Amino acid sequence: MKNICILLSGSGTNLQNIFENIKDGKIQNAKINLVIADRECFALERAKNLGLKSILIKRGKSFTEELLNAIPENTDLIVLAGFLSILNKEIFNKIYVPIINIHPALLPKFGGKGMWGNNVHNAVLENNETESGATVHFVTQEVDEGEIILQKSFKLIEDETTETLAEKVHKIEYEIFPKAIQQILNSEK
Repeated sequence: MKNICILLSGSGTNLQNIFENIKDGKIQNAKINLVIADRECFALERAKNLGLKSILIKRGKSFTEELLNAIPENTDLIVLAGFLSILNKEIFNKIYVPIINIHPALLPKFGGKGMWGNNVHNAVLENNETESGATVHFVTQEVDEGEIILQKSFKLIEDETTETLAEKVHKIEYEIFPKAIQQILNSEK
């Protein structure tokens, strides 16, 4: 059984999706061993409702140390599911399991610091892009620059809004995130 530690900051819809995909067997031989939030958020309530162990580690001077101490030793994969804190160099020097992230755009476009949520969708629309989508990638010290694992796109419609774009991207996230997790867990024999 592979252990997945999920880090998040928001409502936890990707957490819910991952949990349901494990339960349905689409992500095989896996369980969520801990949910870590970096701020008060609905995802903590969602984790509780799903019967998952969760903790809150607020950002501050000791954040990295507390995060390193909290991640269970038996963790096989760390999943950033809407996690807004940027991991620093110390994390990568002490964590030796894959860390993956879901990004609401087609990287390498619209990635980097400040590019999350509606900021990304607004940038896509302001740049008159013809397509958008979501990307699952490995996390590295450079924000949103890790190797792409899975990516899926769709064409934008003429009267696309931030809201319609966000909704379409979420649907793609729910589709490709579990596939990427299964792929990584299967490659880590």
